Amino acid sequence: MGYQDVANGIGAMTCIVSVEKKEDGGYGEIRIVTGNKPYIDSIEHPAPGVEMLTQKFTPNSLYTEYMTRDLNFEQYCYQAAVLGKCLHSYAHPDRMPVWFNMTFLPVSPNQGNLYYCTYTMEINFQPDSAALSSSVNEKIAAEVLEACLKMRGASDFESALKDVLKDIRGMCQADYVAILSVDAYERSCKLMSEDASEKSALRSLNNYLNEDFCNLVFTWEDTIAGSNCIIAKDKNEMQVIKERNPVWYESLIKADIESIVLFPLKSRNHELLGYMWAVNFYNDDIISIKETLELTTFVLASEVGNYLILDRLKILSSRDMLTGVMNRNEMNNYVEKLSKSREDASRSVGVIFTDLNGLKHINDEEGHSSGDVLLKDSAKLLMEVFPLDVIYRAGGDEFTIILLDVSEEEIVSKINRVRELAVNYDRVEFAIGYHVEASANDIHKALKYADINMYEDKRKFYEMHPEKKR
Repeated sequence: MGYQDVANGIGAMTCIVSVEKKEDGGYGEIRIVTGNKPYIDSIEHPAPGVEMLTQKFTPNSLYTEYMTRDLNFEQYCYQAAVLGKCLHSYAHPDRMPVWFNMTFLPVSPNQGNLYYCTYTMEINFQPDSAALSSSVNEKIAAEVLEACLKMRGASDFESALKDVLKDIRGMCQADYVAILSVDAYERSCKLMSEDASEKSALRSLNNYLNEDFCNLVFTWEDTIAGSNCIIAKDKNEMQVIKERNPVWYESLIKADIESIVLFPLKSRNHELLGYMWAVNFYNDDIISIKETLELTTFVLASEVGNYLILDRLKILSSRDMLTGVMNRNEMNNYVEKLSKSREDASRSVGVIFTDLNGLKHINDEEGHSSGDVLLKDSAKLLMEVFPLDVIYRAGGDEFTIILLDVSEEEIVSKINRVRELAVNYDRVEFAIGYHVEASANDIHKALKYADINMYEDKRKFYEMHPEKKR
């Protein structure tokens, strides 16, 4: 029986794949030798949305003639053909709006350095939970179930997420794992959680989180190139990342990263939520790593999505939408907490009141859009000197800063810094008042006298600039 007879003997879409085995044990070229009629029809007469790179089947062509190079597909073919494993996978490649139910079976005999396997696939336009669960073994299913239970029953999401990452790192035998959230609208990214081995020399991802890094993160989707993940286990496979994304590759090498698994986290409507990655892993069972993370990210995406929604709602309820600093309601809650807190009774509290001089004049003369620009610039100036979470927009043009464990000298120094930096902003002129109390329980008193002192500073300003008092 020839290879064509083997393919024809299977009713589902099936092709015969050849894998070149190299002398070092690795693999070289992977070709589609032949296929049965359903498989060839899937190429030459594809369903909408599942078109290949070409719609002409040519026997014994490199598989990359039909689809973008996919390290995951290569690994399954190698393990089935060369190592003789029977494999099943259920995956959703981003390049197509379908799920693939795939089976890889070894075919004997080999011919010199060429080894063979069957690749059988079924296309689902909707995910099949039964097929997904059957694609992993019991051990992997148990690990993922444990992760799911940790997340679902947790009162502390961040702590539970770290526990899950620790388990994943152990399974991958990796130096480091992390989950990064992304916001496509704001073009920003944030480290949600990470876990590193005690012996790891890799630095926390927080050391790299700047604008350039976030821009790099938004190139990862193209690097995955339509697959559902990218796994590069050695120097040879890292070359694929080098070819597709040389800037990212160089940054990985500089960080002493030799292998990487990168999985996107996506919502039910395929919105990108973030990424999970594991680096410098030492588990040779690549199929097990892929199956575990594939199912884990499928589960985690829902939990992470819910968390991000709640986090966004919290931000919306606590932030001033114009300036980005904390809002009046958040300030009132914090002041009430400090006034009653036994833990903070022995801590000093300092309050700074700032009020923009001349805002009414600008609104009257130029319109509220100019006034809004001035308010945004004022907030930016304050954020250069103070952490975001201590700055509150208390009213129209009033900002309040509340600091714990602070001395009068430290507050004066920070106020002087604000005045120094104000020259970098067009027309930002603050009236400023402050007051310090020995106990945070006396926060209301500190607010009262800071307000009085601010109005005195404003009075002096308008005495010198009466033309702006309108």
